[in-house]
Amino acid sequence: MSIRRFVRLAAHVQLLPVLESGEETLIGGQAVMEGVMMRAPHSYCVAVRKANGEVVTESRPLAKVSEKYPIFKYPVLRGLGTLGQAMSLGIKALKFSANAALEEEIAAGKAKPEGVSGWVMTLNMVFSLAFFIFLYKFVPLWITTKLGESYPDLQGRIAFNFTDGVIRIAIFLGFLYLISRWKDIHRVFEYHGAEHRVVFNYESGEDVTVARAQSFTTFHPRCGTSFLIVVMLISMAVYTVIPVDTFAAKMAARIALLPVIAGLSYEVIRFAARRRGSMLSLLTAPGLWLQRITTQPPEPQQTEIAIIALQGAMALEQSQGGELVVS
Repeated sequence: MSIRRFVRLAAHVQLLPVLESGEETLIGGQAVMEGVMMRAPHSYCVAVRKANGEVVTESRPLAKVSEKYPIFKYPVLRGLGTLGQAMSLGIKALKFSANAALEEEIAAGKAKPEGVSGWVMTLNMVFSLAFFIFLYKFVPLWITTKLGESYPDLQGRIAFNFTDGVIRIAIFLGFLYLISRWKDIHRVFEYHGAEHRVVFNYESGEDVTVARAQSFTTFHPRCGTSFLIVVMLISMAVYTVIPVDTFAAKMAARIALLPVIAGLSYEVIRFAARRRGSMLSLLTAPGLWLQRITTQPPEPQQTEIAIIALQGAMALEQSQGGELVVS
């Protein structure tokens, strides 16, 4: 695999938490390369449009994590199970879309006759995790520590972790803005908008059509963008109550507490999505604002792809005896 293709794939993997939305009991989805993955409680479907206009799909059953492992029915833990499955499913959907793009490059003689292998996806996941920890854990902590050496007022636990959190959010915003300038990622953000519009259309109870879906907003409270902002806000509070003082201990705590913070953040997003007028729903407001970057108005053809993915997931769900309920 060429370095350019690896970097392109790595960028998509890094954005998986931003692009993913939904939960076990609801319709949700994710944007991929020139396509959309939609999932129902027990099935999913990926639809991708090739450059020649052909639409390819892949539909498969999907077991709920909480049904396989009852421990993931409990608060906080259910978030970890759902998010873990979402990332795993996202990788599969991304691999399918990447291979669909490679097929045309191979046919045109622009690429070697090989798809995206499992080890390439694993390497991308390892790289993305290391990049995430470095950029959003190490760098803000290091900068805040250096600032604390010059400004003693920042050495207090509340001031230190507030500054650390603000720097983390600033880095995240800067990263999103810069990567959104990449044409390939901008296209993904358009498919992200298509996925949101189709989900809204489905949740409205009306017939799902391209024309109807195009009338809905692209900003959805269950979006991964909102989730990541909530993660960053909650982490500021959690780090403040952890009694550690050395740089190494603070860094270790930030890595060790990732599952706890992710689980708590999932509960907040879940609550806010169901009670949009509550006080906790205010925590998701910054994520909705940020979706002005991570979701873009889609073309009708992109919305059509999201509908095809939704129909594929629903057809497989119903063939298994499942019943979809609008929440």
